[in-house]
Amino acid sequence: MTLNELRPGERGTIKGFTRDAPPIRLLEMGMLPGTVVEVLRLAPLGDPMDLRLQGYRLSIRLKEAELILVDHKP
Repeated sequence: MTLNELRPGERGTIKGFTRDAPPIRLLEMGMLPGTVVEVLRLAPLGDPMDLRLQGYRLSIRLKEAELILVDHKP
């Protein structure tokens, strides 16, 4: 499952990326394997999505979220 499939209130643990070489930008923002990510909300039109991870909030585009593989935690 990819991060863009999670809905507000759901959590997931980052397992990896859909590409062999993930975008450096995502890694720099803390999107590292093993990190727990919680979806806080989606923008009114669904893009971007507001996340909580490692003690801070982050907004990313759905196209970026499609690159992140997660293990869903209800």
